[in-house]
Amino acid sequence: MKIKLYQCDAFTDHVFGGNPAAVCPLDRWIGDAVMQQIAEENNLAETAFYVKDGDGYAIRWFTPKAEVDLAGHPTLATAFVLRNFEGHESDHIVFNSKSGPLRVAIHEGFYTLDFPADTCKEQLVTEHITRGFNIKPQKIYRGNTDLMFIYESESEVAALAPEFNEVARIDARGIICTAPGRDVDFVSRFFAPQLGINEDPVTGSAHTTLIPYWSNVLDKKNMKARQISWRIGELTCTMKGDRVEIGGQAVSFMTGIIEI
Repeated sequence: MKIKLYQCDAFTDHVFGGNPAAVCPLDRWIGDAVMQQIAEENNLAETAFYVKDGDGYAIRWFTPKAEVDLAGHPTLATAFVLRNFEGHESDHIVFNSKSGPLRVAIHEGFYTLDFPADTCKEQLVTEHITRGFNIKPQKIYRGNTDLMFIYESESEVAALAPEFNEVARIDARGIICTAPGRDVDFVSRFFAPQLGINEDPVTGSAHTTLIPYWSNVLDKKNMKARQISWRIGELTCTMKGDRVEIGGQAVSFMTGIIEI
């Protein structure tokens, strides 16, 4: 069996920035175990697989350890692959996923993801949850899958040095750490050792939680965000009712063939 493989950097305009994702077009679904093994072999934050599905595409995402229900940067990367390499001519793409229909609008090389907004509730800041972090957050919120730690400043988020063995014990998909930005509306970092990703460079799905929170705090619908990992990712953010729009660019790094 031979499968095409594309590797793209998402939420950036240059190679070695943003977040790398693998994208595998399929004529039909292959076994879940095989997709998981491919994702483990790729050893990237996520590998996306897609098949044609009516007028759109069915999409699934795998980290090196598990399948996830929603992922932003590999969705952007998949839209980039479809538009630039796989013959999709329209400026609109619909992905059918475990999180419902996800739409992507394309304009002059800029990709805007339309994702469901997360809802979150504040919970107590406890030693049990924060013991893996060298700086304690001011507040903690729990979303559908992640915990969100609120910090006072960008410098605090930049200075975080988690103990990943401790973080992996927290009952959440991952930990979003965020604060107001110096020259953007907000910054963030994302840690998910539970999924085999100690720190994810740029996490589109985390912004389904971040955008509603910061839109409310800042009283703004349109915002700019930066994920301040070692690779840096730039995102545009819009709050639209029960949906959020997450925008960014992507570039190609590699194409190849998987042989199994």
